[in-house]
Amino acid sequence: MLFQLYGSTAMTQLLGWVLVFAGLVILNEIGRRTKIGGIVLFVIIPAVLTIYFITIQAGLFGGHSNQTYEYMNGWFHYAKLYAADIGVVGFLMIKYKWGIGKKEWFKPWPFVIVAINILIAVVSDFESAIRAYQITGDFSGAWWASNEGVFLYGGWWNIVNGIAGLINIFCMTGWWGIYSSKKKDDMLWPDMTIWFIVAYDIWNFEYTYCNLPTHTWYCGVALLLAPTFANALWNKGGWIQNRAMTLATWCMFAQVLPLFQLSNTFSVLPSLYGGATKAGVKALDLYNAAITCHTTGASAGDAIANFGITANPTAQGVVAMLAIIANVVCISVIIKRSIEQKKCPYTKEIWVGTRDYEQAMSRAE
Repeated sequence: MLFQLYGSTAMTQLLGWVLVFAGLVILNEIGRRTKIGGIVLFVIIPAVLTIYFITIQAGLFGGHSNQTYEYMNGWFHYAKLYAADIGVVGFLMIKYKWGIGKKEWFKPWPFVIVAINILIAVVSDFESAIRAYQITGDFSGAWWASNEGVFLYGGWWNIVNGIAGLINIFCMTGWWGIYSSKKKDDMLWPDMTIWFIVAYDIWNFEYTYCNLPTHTWYCGVALLLAPTFANALWNKGGWIQNRAMTLATWCMFAQVLPLFQLSNTFSVLPSLYGGATKAGVKALDLYNAAITCHTTGASAGDAIANFGITANPTAQGVVAMLAIIANVVCISVIIKRSIEQKKCPYTKEIWVGTRDYEQAMSRAE
């Protein structure tokens, strides 16, 4: 099993997942279907939140006791939120042809922002593997505590997934093939077909599973499935816009209410923390212990053992292998098609003629 989803809180954990998934899908529809919806969700609300975050740092709204400061004050969380939102604003500019959004040179913006986000994740994977190596002298696996209050079990799976992420960047094709939909509800990237989406989703799930394990029930399952669900059923070609909007929405929610995914009611632990749920250990318990280890330099392995937890990295290894296989297959098909068509897969669109591409293009202006 991937998750320890059983016991007295199983129903509320499932309910939490359904609420997050449904909320992301609904808010994505509000943001994509109308200009005012996009502006409110991804310009006005982030601006208000920025003021809120600054005032927290100044001691207002509870200051250092505010849950945003206490649980989400690391640079990574803010960087992820604003990177996602800046990406969305760029997509809105392209969709509505605002300012530089009308320019041909700006069309690769979706590739640039996605590539940057993938690289950030790849660095995190490699960092975890290096931390484990510093402890054991090999990549067989070791516990370490991050500055974000998470016990991570780094190992060879991080290296494999990091390589998969690097390959995934080059699985994005047709960088200049970016269009507005006829109804102005979507920015379309027709060359981003199911081949890339599947390879990305498996890789990104493994990234969250390895590096954000106490959050991955939501950010690694609900958050990944929401844009894929929408793209599959009603806005073909709009996956990357769906992904950016749902990611920005989730990051804002998680930044303001981080205890939702750490609470005893809604938190779900992955199988990595072997025996944790049976021992009554919760995500918030692990967070507090990890912060202590990080600040004091105490052994993460000893802290985990004190909880009665045994590392179970089987799922990490299996999904890492699936991620590398999916991305190797995807890039191989891209190379094959580009050779057959005598096209550069990055300056030209190579999925022309496929079902996904043609359905997306039928919606384009």
